[in-house]
Amino acid sequence: MLDTFRALVVNKTEEEFSLNIENLKLSDLPNGDVTIKVAYSSVNYKDGLASIPNGKIVQSYPFVPGIDLAGIVVSSNDNRFNKGDEVIVTSYELGVSHYGGYSEYACVPANWVVPLPNGLSLKDAMAVGTAGFTAALSIHHLEQKGLTPEDGAVIVTGATGGVGSMAVMMLADKGYEVWASTGKENEHDFLKRLGATEVLSREDVTPEKLPALGKQRWAGAVDPVGGNTLAALASQMKYGGSVAVSGLTGGVKVPTSIFPFILRAVNILGVDSVYCPMDLRAQIWQQVAQNINRQLIENEIINEISLNELPHTLTTILKGEVRGRTVVRIQD
Repeated sequence: MLDTFRALVVNKTEEEFSLNIENLKLSDLPNGDVTIKVAYSSVNYKDGLASIPNGKIVQSYPFVPGIDLAGIVVSSNDNRFNKGDEVIVTSYELGVSHYGGYSEYACVPANWVVPLPNGLSLKDAMAVGTAGFTAALSIHHLEQKGLTPEDGAVIVTGATGGVGSMAVMMLADKGYEVWASTGKENEHDFLKRLGATEVLSREDVTPEKLPALGKQRWAGAVDPVGGNTLAALASQMKYGGSVAVSGLTGGVKVPTSIFPFILRAVNILGVDSVYCPMDLRAQIWQQVAQNINRQLIENEIINEISLNELPHTLTTILKGEVRGRTVVRIQD
């Protein structure tokens, strides 16, 4: 291991806020059971929030963001992991209160670590990352509620984002009729290449005046948006349909009525990837490894950047200007 290594460090004092690539030592890392040489990370909306002074993500400074990482074990105090093992770490406190993946080395608790499934490369794992894992977990919850392709169309909101784009691709690969919703008119062809049957504007899904009950349109929904969009989806679900909700970019308030739930038996399924139990987490990663459309991800979804390019990309994701998944190459 190197005496020093590079990491993206955010720092905040009463006078200023900084975001710089700095040299750290292993002794700078927090305590943990497993030390990992990080090969790749990824960019998520939460990472963007961690890169600004008022993002309300980072709990103490200085700090290394990055809620995802994939790499190779260099040392371990836990007999489940050995030097040379390829592993994934996402969620838990990584990149929030524990130094994250934007670093050439990381040290984490063993209970956060998932062995890299067979058939999945480290880069593939970060092309999926928290966003793709959340999409796969959303689909899992919908299918646990009985959703099948024969039930009818499934709507995905925020469809050009990380969760949305991965959900469109995954649902289409499973044989669902997928309708995608986006506010970006220039991305309709992109979504159709991922497998969307139709692409709708935000206004098509979320009208300015929200009805208590709308036309029954969707058998299921993947919603990383929340807010008014979630309320609109609830009113448009077919009888017994379910919405898997995982995000709040559309706001935290959901102005809905009781009618979709007591007159149409609509289900709102909360999707939490952060503290997803390890047995289910490992199961979802295995399913992703078996079913991932590598060619489509490589050709359409991935944008690979270096650690040096990361500060600029963190700015653009907060502006809603990032399409698909951005993978960060940590080692040069």
